[in-house]
Amino acid sequence: MAYENDQESTLIDKVVTINRVAKVVKGGRRFSFSALVVVGDGNGQVGCGLGKAREVPEAIRKAIEHAKHNMVTFPLVDGTIPHDVIGAHCAGRVFMKPASEGTGIIAGGAVRSVIEVSGIKNILTKCLRTSNPHNVLKATIDGLKQLQHADERRRMLA
Repeated sequence: MAYENDQESTLIDKVVTINRVAKVVKGGRRFSFSALVVVGDGNGQVGCGLGKAREVPEAIRKAIEHAKHNMVTFPLVDGTIPHDVIGAHCAGRVFMKPASEGTGIIAGGAVRSVIEVSGIKNILTKCLRTSNPHNVLKATIDGLKQLQHADERRRMLA
């Protein structure tokens, strides 16, 4: 008998993009779908996944499973990030800056999806160089992986 993990029941998932892909074969075109999904617990844990299948629900299910296996943890300070950071992946660059209480989430597209499921309430972001959802999503998660608490950062700089 399988028991569901308590952590998995509290996870929030959000579909970022769904892309239809056509493969041309002798009899015509074969369509399949790829889904890009973000999963987070709303308290400093987030992951992304890509799923491909012949039907959309199956692609989303695969993407959610992939995202659960790729979760990363990062520190939160009063609903925002502890310091400025630039995340990078391929051509994608995402600049993230902590914001004061009441600012909200200033982000667009794929970055907003990651920020919402991760539990950050106040942040300023800017996508640089590309708007490709795959690269922007992975660049955002790379930036979140780089975050450190203030005392850890002081020890590293000293």
